[in-house]
Amino acid sequence: MRYGKEHKQATRQRIIEVAGRRFKRDGIDSSGISTLMQDAGLTNGAFYTHFTSKDDLVATAVADQLRAQNASIVAQAAPGRAGLEQIVRWYLSAQHRDSSDDGCPSAALLDEIRRCADPTKQAYTDGVLMVIDGIAARLAPDDPLSARTKALSVYATMAGTLQLSRALTDRHLAHQLLEQGVHNALALLDIGHGHAGPPAQE
Repeated sequence: MRYGKEHKQATRQRIIEVAGRRFKRDGIDSSGISTLMQDAGLTNGAFYTHFTSKDDLVATAVADQLRAQNASIVAQAAPGRAGLEQIVRWYLSAQHRDSSDDGCPSAALLDEIRRCADPTKQAYTDGVLMVIDGIAARLAPDDPLSARTKALSVYATMAGTLQLSRALTDRHLAHQLLEQGVHNALALLDIGHGHAGPPAQE
């Protein structure tokens, strides 16, 4: 039975989405093609209809995860300082920490991405810069490119904070770390932009 182009595209997207969640849960190396296809409700043989290799799927899934993060979080945030605070508070929230399957691919996969082939690293670079440029546009609306490195540094700080919070067995300490991370990230964003003092309390 031959399926139409739309069905094939929908099937491909389903594989990409389930792979993205599985990679973040179990790691890239620990997620075999058979497991990924089982997650998608498909046979192993169908894999090569959509991807040339596992590396091809990894690069595609990483790009898709970052595109989704940008669309659902960064692009939806308010302009300016208010939007920056929304992004930071979402990223360093207990909900995000406790839902790695649906969370940031950077916090879940950076250590593995650095060992991936160049196409995956390029897909990651392109995707993360899309997220970063959305942050930079709120940090310096008149010249976002000038704020790109600063935005990237803050993003790295948040990803590291989230990783550490996930690894701690002391839940109270893990929560305190997230709260301090919000303070630290907003303080870094405010340097040179006329804001001072701790972030507003919720």
